[in-house]
Amino acid sequence: MSNSNLKVVKHSHDPASISVESTFNPNELQSSYVRKSRNGKIRTAALCKSRPIINWLLLFLIVITVFTFGFVNFGNINFVQAIPRALENIGFMFGQPLFRHVSFMSALSGLWTTFSLGVLATIFGAVIAFLVSLICARNLSNPRVSTVVRGIVSAIRAVPSILMVLIFTIGVGLGGTAAVAGLSIASAAFLVKAYSESIEELDPGTIEALRATGAGFWQIVFQAVLPATIGYLVAWTFLRFEQNFINAIAMGAAAGAGGIGFDLFMAGSFYFDMRELGAITYMIMFSVILLELIATRIKAKVK
Repeated sequence: MSNSNLKVVKHSHDPASISVESTFNPNELQSSYVRKSRNGKIRTAALCKSRPIINWLLLFLIVITVFTFGFVNFGNINFVQAIPRALENIGFMFGQPLFRHVSFMSALSGLWTTFSLGVLATIFGAVIAFLVSLICARNLSNPRVSTVVRGIVSAIRAVPSILMVLIFTIGVGLGGTAAVAGLSIASAAFLVKAYSESIEELDPGTIEALRATGAGFWQIVFQAVLPATIGYLVAWTFLRFEQNFINAIAMGAAAGAGGIGFDLFMAGSFYFDMRELGAITYMIMFSVILLELIATRIKAKVK
């Protein structure tokens, strides 16, 4: 309430006594700060300067999508007949799953192979990413060095994980080695950005206080950086592990890494066994859900 909303009143019965009365009108505040439409209704939507840009962007994407469909060659597909058949195949695949060309234990062994590929790629990538993120974090390293390293990491991160694995297959050949190497580099490039941003959110006063006491670089890392950011680092690491697990499934066929991905490829492309395809898909879905539950519990304990 401002001073303009206060009024001094002198009393006639006692000239020496005065009182202060408020002239504040709530309706004036409402009319000044509440936005109303032409019909008198209050507008509840918040003002957003970027809303016109977002609207134009959505309109542009819709136009591009419609325009692109006009140039896609769908061949002689009859969508009226294709859609019911696709739904029938999906119902047959997930409604009657059955292992026929591979046994359940063989598929379970392939799932363990895929899981191992994801774990190795995540561990190697996390270790590399943590060391490089200490250089990328502006509150720990030289700003110029940090900028250069960030640029290199951004260039690596622009390469898709699958393409990174295929690049390594040229040097080491098809197999699990190329899959682990490619996924490790892709994981490191992804985690460097996440780790460095988490480290930069650390309170600068903590680092300055340790430096003032004569603490070295690694003392600052282990006494300030790790204790304050361990929860974020674990969360980002598990997020990348889930991505590596999914990528390892694709690498089972693309890079010859084996595992459940190779069984899935054979069931879908070689045998064209819809029931086995559904059984393997169910196994992958249940394993991903289980990993998510385990990751959630670990992250809760770390926090």
